[in-house]
Amino acid sequence: MKKKILIIAGWLLTWQAAAFIIHNDIIFAGPAETVKTLVQLAGTAEFWRSIGFSMLRISAGFLIGAAMGILLAFISYFHPLMQDILSPFVRILRSIPVASFVILLLIWAGSRNLSLFISLLVVFPILYMNVLEGLCSVDTKMRELVKVYRIPVWAQIRYILVPHVYPFLMSAVQLAVGLSWKSGAAAEVIGQPRFSIGNHLYQSKIYLDTAGLFAWTAVIILLSYGLEKLVMAFMKLPDPKRKQRSKKFPIRTDGTGAAETNGTDGTGAAETNGTDGTGAAETGGKEGTNYDD
Repeated sequence: MKKKILIIAGWLLTWQAAAFIIHNDIIFAGPAETVKTLVQLAGTAEFWRSIGFSMLRISAGFLIGAAMGILLAFISYFHPLMQDILSPFVRILRSIPVASFVILLLIWAGSRNLSLFISLLVVFPILYMNVLEGLCSVDTKMRELVKVYRIPVWAQIRYILVPHVYPFLMSAVQLAVGLSWKSGAAAEVIGQPRFSIGNHLYQSKIYLDTAGLFAWTAVIILLSYGLEKLVMAFMKLPDPKRKQRSKKFPIRTDGTGAAETNGTDGTGAAETNGTDGTGAAETGGKEGTNYDD
């Protein structure tokens, strides 16, 4: 913690030194001027109204895009035809510049909810491709286990796929939150919806208010950081049913009354890659009793 504080303080001192050397608030405002302007803005009702306007739409766009990406990734995993259908569309979304989407949406829907749609279009392909990549990287032996024991889809998702795809999802969310705010604010600068952060950024440019520009940029950084921490904290919430999962659906245990993927002996257990199993079904073992070869 102390290390982070020292690093931040070092960068702030560097910023202030650069402002002191340049000595021109129009060209480059220092942290002191930026904080002063931010405090002045925070005392106005329009400041908070603009934050609420942009935060509501960009956050909604992020959540909708993330939900669509995750849902369609799971559908594509279980139905490869859906993956083939969505693949060209996702590639197009990743390739088209944000400015092109902004202009099209200005023509089609106006500027009021522009940042919502832009955030959605930016977040969706990130979550879709990362989650689908995580699902497709599931071990082949685990997939064979699922087929052999005919594990229901809901059980596959809950006990196998979700834990496996979790790291992919975490990294995708961290990337998508920042990009949603960057693209959403850029869309507001172009579309100029009233009472938005992007509108204030544009006005700062018109009036050569560099301190105001830095202040509103700091607001975007803080809001993006806050949303990221909020989403990550929600994803890391403890699961009260996690301890019960091994009893309800044991995938890999000690071999007693459970399914093993890489075990040895299993009493009353199902083995996929073991040796003998008493009263067990084997798919890749040697000899077994009480079952037909």
